[in-house]
Amino acid sequence: MITPRTLRNEVSSGRFHPAYYFFGVDDYRMVEAEKYLIRNFIPDLQIITNSRKLDGRKVSCKDILTELQTLPMLGEKQAVIISNIQSFKPTEVDRILKMLSPADPNRMVIMTSPAAKAPKSKSAFVKKMDSSVQVVEFKRLAEADIRRTIQTRLKKAEIGIEPSALNLMAELIDGNLGPLESEVNKLINYKQPGETVTEADIATVCSGYARYDIFALADEIIAGRTGKVLRMIDKLLSDGDPPFVIASLLQGNFISLYLVKNGKKPLGNRNFLVPKFRQQASRYDNKRLEQNIIEIADTDAEFRKQAIRPEAALEILALKLIGGIS
Repeated sequence: MITPRTLRNEVSSGRFHPAYYFFGVDDYRMVEAEKYLIRNFIPDLQIITNSRKLDGRKVSCKDILTELQTLPMLGEKQAVIISNIQSFKPTEVDRILKMLSPADPNRMVIMTSPAAKAPKSKSAFVKKMDSSVQVVEFKRLAEADIRRTIQTRLKKAEIGIEPSALNLMAELIDGNLGPLESEVNKLINYKQPGETVTEADIATVCSGYARYDIFALADEIIAGRTGKVLRMIDKLLSDGDPPFVIASLLQGNFISLYLVKNGKKPLGNRNFLVPKFRQQASRYDNKRLEQNIIEIADTDAEFRKQAIRPEAALEILALKLIGGIS
């Protein structure tokens, strides 16, 4: 198994493997890696005619085998992408892998699993793939890489960014390259050269800012300010944030409190928030944090049953969480 960086270095030096398996949490980087491989493996004028993409959810194993039986002619390069390879039965995957041996130097096969269906890196499926093809895992980008990339992209546009805004931006992106590209581009289009990005700019321009409002909501819940908590919930709902999303983000916040309280890292790329989480967690014992996490999970179940209005269920949840402060 290799990293995306190793893959890029190998391709840059002209080294290709006959078959790859891509999986992980970052769909954007996987798609970009596919494009990069194909652009470098197949001459430009042949990319359209000599590359084929098959979706494992829509075609049969027989269709895949038929495609792989057709070898490149006259020395032309050929690329076959098989997405959702995890959709096939284990015996079908074995048949597909057997078709890749012996390898043809003029053909490259790229098999992928989307982030939503990605297997564990130590799973039997990944081990099987690793024994037959070159496996590349696309993990979330490290927090330091995210910050450095944001600053570099903005600096090229002659735009600065406040440290607190950089922290929020890194949290919003959560280690995914796709959102990084799109959100940084929004800021570049929004600000003028010579200006500096602030927290207010991120709140105005960037998608998914609700998670920062959730941090503030959690602060008020932990502080026990019932009136303000209910007003904030009403504001989030009126802004169009679905109740189940608000509950999910609250769940992540309280799980992070529990992890930090017990000496572990918080969820996601949130290491810069550890001091804040530690201070919040000091208001609870482990039993109460566990109970809060259960309460939020129960509320999520209520959303699914639709036995009570989601807005009302969310307000009841907030009151229960406030009542649990020691």
